[in-house]
Amino acid sequence: MHTKVAVIGGAGSVGASIAYALVLQQVHAEILIVDVAEKQAEGQALDLCDAAYLSISRCRKASFKEAGQADVIIITAGAKQRPGEKRSELIDRNYNIIKSIMDSIQPISPMSKILIISNPVDVLTYIAQKVSGHPKHLVIGSGTFLDSGRLRNYLGRIVSISPSSIHAYSLGEHGDSQFVAWSSASVAGMPLLSHPKMKGQDLEAIKRNVAKLAYDIIEAKGSTYYGVAAHVAFLAKALLQNTDQVFPVSHYSEKFGCYFSWPAVIGANGVQQSVDLSLNDDEREHLHKAIDSITSLTNRY
Repeated sequence: MHTKVAVIGGAGSVGASIAYALVLQQVHAEILIVDVAEKQAEGQALDLCDAAYLSISRCRKASFKEAGQADVIIITAGAKQRPGEKRSELIDRNYNIIKSIMDSIQPISPMSKILIISNPVDVLTYIAQKVSGHPKHLVIGSGTFLDSGRLRNYLGRIVSISPSSIHAYSLGEHGDSQFVAWSSASVAGMPLLSHPKMKGQDLEAIKRNVAKLAYDIIEAKGSTYYGVAAHVAFLAKALLQNTDQVFPVSHYSEKFGCYFSWPAVIGANGVQQSVDLSLNDDEREHLHKAIDSITSLTNRY
C-alpha cells in the first residue's frame, strides 16, 4: 500500500485504540505503529494484524523516520492526565515530548498532514507547528470534535432525536474555557432552542456536564481512549479521502494569530477553509476568553 497513516504513541491505550478504529473503519492504508517502547509497539502491531484480517487496512511496527513520510501523522504520545489535573498543567510535561517527536520524524514529507491528539491539544498543536516549521494548514489538532460529539449525544437524549441529526458545536478550547454555540445550533432544520423539549433546559448546566465528562471518565478508569479514537480515525479518513466534511478542530487563525477549536472544512490539503459561523454577543465574548486562555499559554513558548 502506498497510503500510510503513522500513529506515534501507538503502543499506548489511545494510540492503539486509534489504530484499531482505523482498521474497523476499513481505512485503505498501511497503519504504522510507532513508539519509543518498541517491544510494546511490536505487540500492538501483531495484535492489530489479527484484526486487520477482516479489514482492507494493514498494520506493522515502524520507525520514527518512516512516520515522517506518512500521509497522515497522528501524534498521541504525551504524559497522561492525572485525576483532577487541568489540561493546561500538562504543557510543561508534554512540550519536550512533542519537540523530541518532531525532531525524530524529520525530514517530514511536505504533503504530510499532522494530527495532534495530546493535551492540551490547542496549545500543543501550536507548539508542534512552531517547532516543526510544517505549513499551518497541514498541522491540525483534534480540538473540540469529541466535545461536540458528547454534546450532541447529550442533546439527543433530551430531544429524543439521533445525535447525527443535531448540529451543535462546543468551541474555543478543548478544555475548561470551551463554550457552546447555542445561537447556531439546529435540529431537523429548526433552531435547537426552539424545540419543545429544550424549553426550560438549563443551558449552562448542559455545558458543564458535557465539559466534565472527560474528568468523570479519567476519575473512574484513569484515561479516555475509545471516544477519542473513533473521532480521530474519522478525521484521518477525511484527510485521506478528501471528503470536505466540516469538523470543529484546532486550526490556525490568521485573524487571531493562534490555534483554537472552530469548524473547518477538512480534506486532502488539511484545513481547506475555516467556516464562518455566526455567534451572538455572549458567545463572541466566550470565544475571546478561550483565545485569551490559549494565547496566555502559547506565549510562553
